[in-house]
Amino acid sequence: MNFSKKSPWILHYDGSSCNGCDIEVLACLTPLYDVERFGVINTGNPKHADILLITGSINEQNKSVVKQLYEQMANPKVVVAVGICAATGGIFSECYNVLGGVDRIIPVDVYVPGCAARPEAIIDGVVKALGILEERQKFARKKA
Repeated sequence: MNFSKKSPWILHYDGSSCNGCDIEVLACLTPLYDVERFGVINTGNPKHADILLITGSINEQNKSVVKQLYEQMANPKVVVAVGICAATGGIFSECYNVLGGVDRIIPVDVYVPGCAARPEAIIDGVVKALGILEERQKFARKKA
């Protein structure tokens, strides 16, 4: 991975989850796991983000928020669905207001398995997302 121009920024959004995966995402930022060693920076602004990291399922209340966050991100961008709830709706999939996983609303590039997803698996997903982002950046430069 060669991100010499800009460090990729991650936007984390919690859908409707139990917060188990969110706690593990926060663990990735601690010195024990240190996801920032790969050059990523956590941000709260979708206009600055390159990677959208989503935990939890999609429901009627958050589907428009997820769409809006995705649309506000500049291209190229990558979406990472963390945990079984973000992938399929998980244990909440039979709830009356749950629509399912993130891919019901926006395209997902990387799925991180687990309930709750382990920090090592989340970091592996982020590294895969960095590879996808790098390829998309190369393609965008060739196109320009």
